[in-house]
Amino acid sequence: MSGLADAAEVVLAMPDLYGRLVGTRLAGDFFRAEVAAAGYGGCDYLLSADVDMRAFASYAGSYGDVVLRPDPATVRPLPWRDRTVLVLADAVDRAGAHLPVAPRQILRSQLDQLASLGLTALVGTELEFLVFSESYREAFTAGYGGLRPASRHNSDYALTGLGELDDLVGRLLRGMTDAGLRVESARGEVHPGQYEIVFRYADALAACDGHVFYKTGAKQIAEAAGRAITFMPKYDTGEGNSCHVHLSLRDSSDQPALGDADQLGEFGEHFLAGVLASAPEFTLLCAPTINAYKRLAPDAFAPTSAAWGYDDRTRALRVVGAGPSLRFEHRIAGGDANPYLVVAGIVAAGLDGVERKLPLPPPGGSGEPLPRTLESAARLWRDSAVARKAFGDEVVDHLAAAADAEQSAFAAVVTDWERQRAFERL
Repeated sequence: MSGLADAAEVVLAMPDLYGRLVGTRLAGDFFRAEVAAAGYGGCDYLLSADVDMRAFASYAGSYGDVVLRPDPATVRPLPWRDRTVLVLADAVDRAGAHLPVAPRQILRSQLDQLASLGLTALVGTELEFLVFSESYREAFTAGYGGLRPASRHNSDYALTGLGELDDLVGRLLRGMTDAGLRVESARGEVHPGQYEIVFRYADALAACDGHVFYKTGAKQIAEAAGRAITFMPKYDTGEGNSCHVHLSLRDSSDQPALGDADQLGEFGEHFLAGVLASAPEFTLLCAPTINAYKRLAPDAFAPTSAAWGYDDRTRALRVVGAGPSLRFEHRIAGGDANPYLVVAGIVAAGLDGVERKLPLPPPGGSGEPLPRTLESAARLWRDSAVARKAFGDEVVDHLAAAADAEQSAFAAVVTDWERQRAFERL
């Protein structure tokens, strides 16, 4: 594994159901001598834990170990931590078989289906975040309320008024570049304090690996700078944080498979029709939390129905580009989405459309409504014949159980809104 020879510390991590990196820090010499070849144990509940790290179900039923097997293709330095590298791991059992509910494996299974047709997927993600002047500890002490955004106005495409953002954004750009991520663009966004950094597209699995690395690293860099950032889809009534996913397909000759010039071909139309048809049932993959559905609301610059258009940002799916760059932009996911699950859902739905030769509706139109709550999204996902065929009952039921756990946790909490509404007046 390149980049490991001089590392004093190796962070071995895997993505959990929420796309967070969880794992352990290991001494470099210990990793090189034993872990690189044999893997390292990690508790099975890491694949069935909610945001508070409470298990909604033990995957193996015993809180025992699974094996975290390092993927040598994922080694990256952590430039903000001296002589440290991060290696992503696959969750496997003692016999070396991949655990089907692990997010990397969920995506890999769909990419294997593409490969059987001689196709590969290229993916680029656009992830927005909010920057605050306070540190994470200060934000925690304040109950995450009343925080000061690091810019004062709508800064969409702005080149001024971003002074309080510049230092942190500079650190993020330098850190990610030094870690090997290829930055394409960086700019202010609509909500005060909002920013977006876009990285170069890559093979689908590598793109998702880069996405989770960036998200974790950005928080670490912000914390070291005494700032707080959030990727949550809807912090307040202002503009939410999205995660737009650009996807194109290439054939075995590395030629565009969705269409020619700037128009979709027959294959591309069937593929896009499948993504549209399954969008309501697959919304759970894009919006896994209670908060996500506050972003998917009318007049919020986020889609509320499964409609498409050519270069139309008001739709859930936007076909854009020409020639080798012909692709579509999937605009449903929020900043809390797990990229592996989002891309896996896009591929599975698209292949279903191809298999059934689904007709593509005309661009524009209202489209099928997307679910407006986590409860309705989980119900559609659980009842989806397309999902069960593509992913299997074990994966469908596991992700539905995660949604149930999120809903139960929220249902047990009395919110500030309820107290303000009912304490005196009801």
